[in-house]
Amino acid sequence: MLTSRASRAGGPGYSTYADPVTQPDSPPETFSRALQSLRAARLRPEISCDEAPAPQRLAPFSVALTADVVVGEDELGSGRFVVLHNPDGHEAWDGTFRIVTFARAALDIAMGADPLVTEVGWSWLMECLAAHQLDVVAVSGTVTRVASESFGSMSDRPASAELEIRASWTPATDLLGEHLLAWGDLLCTAAGLPPLPAGVVPLGRR
Repeated sequence: MLTSRASRAGGPGYSTYADPVTQPDSPPETFSRALQSLRAARLRPEISCDEAPAPQRLAPFSVALTADVVVGEDELGSGRFVVLHNPDGHEAWDGTFRIVTFARAALDIAMGADPLVTEVGWSWLMECLAAHQLDVVAVSGTVTRVASESFGSMSDRPASAELEIRASWTPATDLLGEHLLAWGDLLCTAAGLPPLPAGVVPLGRR
């Protein structure tokens, strides 16, 4: 169950299924619709998604999800998807909602050494948003490549590389299920999974 949390000082967490008449801090209708659309989204079966503690001070209403991309016994990537909502709007967001995301995946060592891989990572995000025909504004973020090599008594460990994509954007609607699906596609792309064939509907694990 997705639950939302009031981040006002002293505001309690609450279930979105609570009776709005008896729950003084129940979310506005727009946020409830956003949560319902997230519940309805069906991510790829390789993605295991769970609710996580939402940020408390960034917006009056928020929800957070974490996800892992797992194939067999191998974890290929992970990430976080956060929805912030301020009914009064936020100047920096250019809207009342803000989606904040993080995606991380292992890279081939040779690819990790390519200085253009960060641009490629950002292009993956933009392509995923475009593929779901999402109308977004104020897109921003960073792409970081991390290379690790061990020395001394740890020199037997193989070198490794990772790509981290941090991005946020303002959706034009409170129906956010497609935004979650686009982020799921980004996770799978970064993890090296091929796209689903056209017409195939994923049955995501809940």
